[in-house]
Amino acid sequence: MQSRVKFGSFLRNICFGSTAFLAAATASAQAPTPTPSGTGQTVITAARYIDVLTGKTVEFPAIFVGPDGRITNVADARTVRWGSDVRHIDLGQKTLLPGLIDMHVHLDGSADIGGYRGLEFTDSFWGMMAVKNANDMLDAGFTTVRTIGSKDRNDIGLKQAIDAGYATGPRIVPGGYTLGATGGHCDSTFLPPSLEKKDGKEEGIGDTPEELRFQVRRQRKYGAEVIKVCATGGVFSRNTEPGQLQVSEPELRAIADEAHQWGLRVAAHAHGASGIRAAIAAGIDTIEHASLVDDEGIRMATTRKQPVWFAMDIYNTEYTQAEGAKNGVLEDNLRKDREIAQIQRDNFRKAVRAGVRMVFGSDAAVMPHRDAGKQFRVMVEYGMTPLQAIQAATKNAAEALGREKDVGAITVGRYADLVAVDGDPLADVRQLESVDAVVKGGVLVKGN
Repeated sequence: MQSRVKFGSFLRNICFGSTAFLAAATASAQAPTPTPSGTGQTVITAARYIDVLTGKTVEFPAIFVGPDGRITNVADARTVRWGSDVRHIDLGQKTLLPGLIDMHVHLDGSADIGGYRGLEFTDSFWGMMAVKNANDMLDAGFTTVRTIGSKDRNDIGLKQAIDAGYATGPRIVPGGYTLGATGGHCDSTFLPPSLEKKDGKEEGIGDTPEELRFQVRRQRKYGAEVIKVCATGGVFSRNTEPGQLQVSEPELRAIADEAHQWGLRVAAHAHGASGIRAAIAAGIDTIEHASLVDDEGIRMATTRKQPVWFAMDIYNTEYTQAEGAKNGVLEDNLRKDREIAQIQRDNFRKAVRAGVRMVFGSDAAVMPHRDAGKQFRVMVEYGMTPLQAIQAATKNAAEALGREKDVGAITVGRYADLVAVDGDPLADVRQLESVDAVVKGGVLVKGN
């Protein structure tokens, strides 16, 4: 989908053949003339880009991309030139940002299929549906997603299909099956015993440190790149309450130690204050939801030597309360959703003010994947600056993933994953609710 060489409006005013231009290009130590080696080079231009590492806006970028999809140079488009063998993606007067990262999604779930309606579909339906959801996330500007919670390892299979070129979608950091306690939020809680598994526990479920260590090893064995555990009860499960501690601190510590030994990071679903404190004390890397966090949990998150990040999904309740009943969500689940929604938002504001490290996590599948960008507005309404909200979905998320060399910023060495918008998202973060162009690995996948 890349275009051949064409020049934006600001470039058309520059005479590339003039002696003055050649002298300026030769003299500029900061922006040397790129010398593409062989085929496969691409240059991306736009009016400006946001450097999320410094918070500055840089005018007239020329972002050069190598055959491997990584950025090789970021230069000033007014003082460089390139040959006709370099493909040019001209994004005109738009503003560029790094591709967005959503740290909490479920690709094989659907917001409009709630409660027992899921039983209308065969098992393989969910893996097929995940392909569309991945496309929707990419189209919304999320070039990297972390999937934490997937049946049948649909996220792992989809990642493999995307990486092999059989499907399109974002870069996926898959988690496989979620770990949890028998009868807890991440166990199967909607069916009677006669319909449950007869030959043992559900995949991912354990009730001792040893069983949960085994589950870490098992998920990694089959392709998981992150481990998720449900430390507390949840909103959209049956017979659990969000505040309940369901996995003990020793069990959480066993999960964290085992995962870290294998080089994996751990996310803990934790609504309740006691579960949040236990997860932080156990060495968990990211706390998901953090709805009922107390002052001690916030203190622990800001003082722990090893970084801990909060991923607080503070938009999706707008969708679930408006559409949930129509979609089949049970009233008990909607009741729990109502009870914690405003508390979670107020605690988000408190955590931001206290300096808790924050990443962007939408819990897409609870609401439509295409709407993930709507959370930026709520993050700003509840205490973040637009830049902080953008950094939560770029540089912070890359750091929390341990992938600062790959994604999260427009800088040399990282993948050329970019989004473009018409306006200035630092003035109006709602620009990110509908991005105009998306580039993944130097390839234009949305826009023209």
